[in-house]
Amino acid sequence: MSKIDLTSFEWRELVFGDRNKEYGAYILRENSPKRHKKAIIWVSILAVLIFSVPKLIELAKPRQKEVMIDQTVLSDLKKKAEVKQDLKKPISTEPPPQVKSSLKFTAPVIKKDEEVKDEDEIKNMDDLNKSNMAISIADVVGNDDKNGELIEDVKVAITEEEKPFDVVEQMPTFPGGESELMAFISKNINYPASALENGIQGKVIVRFVVNKNGEVDRGELIRTLDPACDREALRIIKIMPKWIPGRQNGENVPVWFTLPINFRLQ
Repeated sequence: MSKIDLTSFEWRELVFGDRNKEYGAYILRENSPKRHKKAIIWVSILAVLIFSVPKLIELAKPRQKEVMIDQTVLSDLKKKAEVKQDLKKPISTEPPPQVKSSLKFTAPVIKKDEEVKDEDEIKNMDDLNKSNMAISIADVVGNDDKNGELIEDVKVAITEEEKPFDVVEQMPTFPGGESELMAFISKNINYPASALENGIQGKVIVRFVVNKNGEVDRGELIRTLDPACDREALRIIKIMPKWIPGRQNGENVPVWFTLPINFRLQ
């Protein structure tokens, strides 16, 4: 027995030969092939869209940032610190000298009139007002009245600000080590929008001083990339928490620290 095409014209004429063709069933059978084709086309289009949506969403997402520290440079700095032998000595400060008290009673000395000079006589208020002499009373409590020096004879030594070291026996470290330093930078840094839009990526190298108290200051650029990236790298330096300060000869000293930061697009 041959197969019968239920959608064919002959089959419809056979079934509805003696019936009213204006009846709805005849019209439905007549339009059935068109509906089937449309349904297949729409289902195919919908299936393609469903499978394409995840890929389209992934392509529509902006490129993600990746900011990392160049560990090669950090390891080179560490090796340099280990092999450095000729290290500078920190500036030593001497204790202040022993001085006498500035105010104390002086016994009067009786002299003949001809031995008294004009400048030794007591000045009246008019003479003092005309003079350029400044009058002040300051009571300095001494710490050695017997062997100390007079305060006016003591010369105050003005020392220059202690210069930061380049390399010391124990270099400054971020609390928790390099892993915590990288985590801090990755968490707090913002990839500049202008650099992201223009596809700018690369390395910014900054250096800063970790002072005796572990505070970070004097940040400066050694290698620049883009003005926006440069500003962001310096901003990260300013918001850093206290470091563990560097040490030389058992004492905390200020030390320069160099830090490379990579701005990379994924």
